Amino acid sequence: MGLPPPAPLLLGLLLLLGVLRPLWGDLVFIPAFIRMTGPAVSASLVGGTEDVTVSLALLQDKEGLLPTPACGALTNETGDWSLTVTPSVVRPESALDVTVRLKRGLQGCSANETDPFSEPPCIVQTLLVSASHNSSCLAHLLIRVEIYANSSLARNASENVTVIPNQVYQPLGPCPCNLTAGACDVRCCCDQECSSDLTGLFREACFTGVFGGDVNPLFDQLCSAQGAPEAPGWFPFLCVQSPLANSPFLGYFYHGSVCVLGPPRAPQVLNMSSSRPQASAEVYLHTDLRDFSDFGYKQGDPIMTVDKAYFTIPQVSLAGQCLQNAPVAFLQNFDVQCATRLEVSQERDGIINAKIKNGVLGGIVTPRVIYEEATDPDKFITRTETLLSNGSAPRNVNVEEHYIFRWNNNTISEISVKIIRVAINAHQKGIMTQRFTVKFLSYNSGDEKEFSGNPGYQLGKPVRALNANRVNNVTTLHLWQSAGRGLCTSATFKPILFGENALSGCLLEVGTSENCTQLRENAVELLDSLIQATHVAMRGNSNYNDPSDGWVEIIRADAPDTDTGADPSVSVNGVCTDIPARLHVRILSSDAGAVEGITQQEILGIETRLSLVNWQFQCGLTCEDKADLFPVSASVQFIKIPAQLPRPPTRFQINFTEYDCNRNEVCWPQLLYPVTRYYQGEPYSQCVAKGLLLVSFFMLAVFLSSPWARTCQV
Repeated sequence: MGLPPPAPLLLGLLLLLGVLRPLWGDLVFIPAFIRMTGPAVSASLVGGTEDVTVSLALLQDKEGLLPTPACGALTNETGDWSLTVTPSVVRPESALDVTVRLKRGLQGCSANETDPFSEPPCIVQTLLVSASHNSSCLAHLLIRVEIYANSSLARNASENVTVIPNQVYQPLGPCPCNLTAGACDVRCCCDQECSSDLTGLFREACFTGVFGGDVNPLFDQLCSAQGAPEAPGWFPFLCVQSPLANSPFLGYFYHGSVCVLGPPRAPQVLNMSSSRPQASAEVYLHTDLRDFSDFGYKQGDPIMTVDKAYFTIPQVSLAGQCLQNAPVAFLQNFDVQCATRLEVSQERDGIINAKIKNGVLGGIVTPRVIYEEATDPDKFITRTETLLSNGSAPRNVNVEEHYIFRWNNNTISEISVKIIRVAINAHQKGIMTQRFTVKFLSYNSGDEKEFSGNPGYQLGKPVRALNANRVNNVTTLHLWQSAGRGLCTSATFKPILFGENALSGCLLEVGTSENCTQLRENAVELLDSLIQATHVAMRGNSNYNDPSDGWVEIIRADAPDTDTGADPSVSVNGVCTDIPARLHVRILSSDAGAVEGITQQEILGIETRLSLVNWQFQCGLTCEDKADLFPVSASVQFIKIPAQLPRPPTRFQINFTEYDCNRNEVCWPQLLYPVTRYYQGEPYSQCVAKGLLLVSFFMLAVFLSSPWARTCQV
């Protein structure tokens, strides 16, 4: 529905005044026009708001014409509408927040709930908000109200508990393409909210497959199903007679158990919130889920509490979002950072009262917590803004939480927690960066450096390094982890992880008084701080006290000489040449064999190389006494080389490609796969022994069947 012909002219005048009047310092609404489709809208009144009265009026457009805006009776109540004016949070001295709400509900709009497209709007009105001073109009806000019957806000949310079926026996989503409640989804033919007329518009283009509602399709092994067009003639060798209700696609969209939010209760270990009573976001397991933690944990199992709840710590999902209640998995380390707003963050002190199952029936372990105060709060909190408040006590927020789990076989023997917190104002606003780390260590390991594999490296473990020029030779190869403005002075370090290519960087501040030689020295010193080592370990368990136990020397190529003195302070054009800007770290790795079928990887060599650039100080028209930013970066690349040259293909493999296992689904050379060298799941001797045992069983069965007796009878 469009506006009447004179309305666009009035709208254009209001928008033009809204753009120009802030430049004059006058009072103005931002925005000056709002198209309202819900029960409430808000706008800002900016300018000299002292002794200003805001009123609301209902405009009657007779014969399609809107009357001239004027300040009538000053009131905040107009029929079904209410007006609320509050000081702005950002600029309370010169701005007001104006909110217009519909007082009555929208239940009367639901005339026909089955029709997804209601033709006329339920409410069509024009409102005028005026700001006046001593009966003199200063600003106007025009609101065009168009609320339709099938708006999602027109219905009250039902408080009934939805019964979720067991997805093992019944599909959880019989119509996955039905994404919008109360409306028809285009191309979703299984949507019950679509009328027959609407479905006829897109019946030829409906979604197919499971997403289109075919949640129980015929699977290939079913006898009544026709064979796939590209399947071989012998497939399937044996078919299955099964009803369609027993489909392998059950649970295709949903895995795991049904979980519900628990009722408001005192905070427990799951969200580790503060000690004051509030609703917790604990996730309780469904009653039909059996808890196997009493019989020992396996790698990847969630750690359980005595309340039959997951022990959770904030973690980052694959989509990059911060999940506040993510379960902690047994023997899986992680180090994540989450950014959250201070006004919604909660105190996390419930870990003190946590009771965690240790993996033995009836066994409980209580975490040992140590608190520390952060020395540099600005390192974790950015864009801070403190609101004025009277008598508000400061509160503590956790900026870092470090968990160390001691494990023994399949049990947890000890939990140590170190929490670093910061005291802030109770009404302070800003962005806080929190860090959460979880590390599992053996119960008999001391303070020695943790292994990165045994014997070969594990993917994602830190590369072990040592510095032969120091007494305490244990060190690590680092990369930058920038925060805040990205300056090198505030950047922290993170270790280089085996098998993971990475790129990091930071910004180096350069003053106008520095010359090219000094800049070159600072850049080299900054890049060298990442590689404070002389050797790296070939294996994940190389001994730090024995340099001959699998350690390779770091090759430093093309290290620039900063003491030549050939370069003056600044060249004629203000350009500094040959400035180190990037550190390249190349690590050669290969497969060194297998232990119990698991491939072991080792490092064969490492090289560091610096890239040089030409850089000019950028200062605009005039060079003031301020620093410029010079970007430096570091990259890590893992290059995997074969341990031995690949075996050349034989003439049989070249000519008879149908027997090539890499090109065909059927691999005849691997017919007896468990007893061949291709199988690495178990030691080869055990595979041969099991194969001979099967052959002996077959020979015994033949012997017991007395085949010679049948031959004699014939």
